[in-house]
Amino acid sequence: MVTTTTADSVLKSYYLGIVSEQLDTAANPLLAAIRKSTADVWGKDVRKAVRIGVNGGVGAGTEDGALPAANGNRYAQFVSPLKNLYGVIEISDKAIRASANNEGAFVNLLNDEMDGLVKSSSFNFGRMLFGDGSGVLATVSESTGTTYTVDTVKNIVEGMTVDVYNAGKSRVAEARVVESVDREARKVTLSGASVAASIYTGFTLVMQNSRGLELTGLKAIFGDGDLYGLSREKNPFLRPRILHEVGKLTESTVQKAIDAVEESAGGKIDFIVCSADVRRALVSCLSQYKRMDTMELSGGYRALSFNGIPVVSDRFCPEGTMYLLNTKDFCLHQLCDWQWLEGEDGKILKQVAGKPVYTATLVKYAELMCYRPCGQAMLDGIEE
Repeated sequence: MVTTTTADSVLKSYYLGIVSEQLDTAANPLLAAIRKSTADVWGKDVRKAVRIGVNGGVGAGTEDGALPAANGNRYAQFVSPLKNLYGVIEISDKAIRASANNEGAFVNLLNDEMDGLVKSSSFNFGRMLFGDGSGVLATVSESTGTTYTVDTVKNIVEGMTVDVYNAGKSRVAEARVVESVDREARKVTLSGASVAASIYTGFTLVMQNSRGLELTGLKAIFGDGDLYGLSREKNPFLRPRILHEVGKLTESTVQKAIDAVEESAGGKIDFIVCSADVRRALVSCLSQYKRMDTMELSGGYRALSFNGIPVVSDRFCPEGTMYLLNTKDFCLHQLCDWQWLEGEDGKILKQVAGKPVYTATLVKYAELMCYRPCGQAMLDGIEE
């Protein structure tokens, strides 16, 4: 007979391993290429000592002269708080009782809930990789009632729950469900009443309860301001190489950017991720030479090859943008892999107070770090 106790057991023994595998390797090809580690996690923070430059105790000399002066490695201390990543499923008491004597029906119920959780978590985890940690999904230019015209709908999909912030970064509406998305017109319709405000320009739609609490993604690594507690102005190695307004993409432009990074910072570019329009531009470029090689990646992904480097198109990459990355410089530091949030009694499924429903929460505490930002590059303003 199916009960909440047997459901707990199934969630622990069967679904957790499958969900962890799907989110770590099958959610996103870039994420699959990035190393995961529990090292350098101290309390609630990630603290990583990063080596800068080379060891200074090297030199030439005469046969009986003085040896080079010892000069050890130089280090910088990266510090960033672990981000709290959650995913919640909900099962009604009625659904559990209706399938109490039918294990097959209950398995189908759990499969459907877990499939929805994996898809939602994959969407948001992939989105965070390209974000700046702010949780901002889009910026509003105007509004009509509960329909907002925004700068981009890449990060928004029906069913998401968002908060609305004004230009002063104060929350003016919370827990609004995205009811519809007009992708051509870049309009988003939210549930609830219209937000009472005379000026909507500069308003933002933010992932629910997530403002400033998401992973440090590529937008932050390639952005301005401090990074991992250090000033970019005082630490030039925190600045990636960026080439703006590229225009028409050529093979030479991409290779020059790769060569410039590898010559100045060492390391090797081993992964290229771009928007769909940039991938089409690269395909058009390479097809002139009738060279359209592909390669297999971990996680079952297939990618275009640029001189032996995989090129992957990602839905969350900004339009006209290409990132040239050395994935060996990245690490997803985590306190643990995905786990179910358990109560003091060890149970996963918990009844919501005052409601005939049970919830289970999947959790991961992690932060993305790039140890050598100067060893990465970005091209933007690429025309298809």
